[in-house]
Amino acid sequence: MHIVIFGAGALGSYFGTRWEKAGAKVTYLVREGRYQQLREHHMHIQSVKGNDTIQEPQITTDPQQISHADILVIALKGYHLEQSQVLNLV
Repeated sequence: MHIVIFGAGALGSYFGTRWEKAGAKVTYLVREGRYQQLREHHMHIQSVKGNDTIQEPQITTDPQQISHADILVIALKGYHLEQSQVLNLV
């Protein structure tokens, strides 16, 4: 199963990491600044259910690089939706 998470903030990172650790293929579609952060510092989550890290998360800034998604999770704040390219993915 391929899950695409549009946005890798608190919620996108948390659920993506949990799904990836459970065996799903997860791709994060993020802005350039977040892309650089994840490349340098990796994906970390902290939770009462246990902390976790993805050393090399599958990330992209270009929706054209995503050929298929079984599930698309939109993890953006509402005011970012209009300027996003989310409609090009569905």
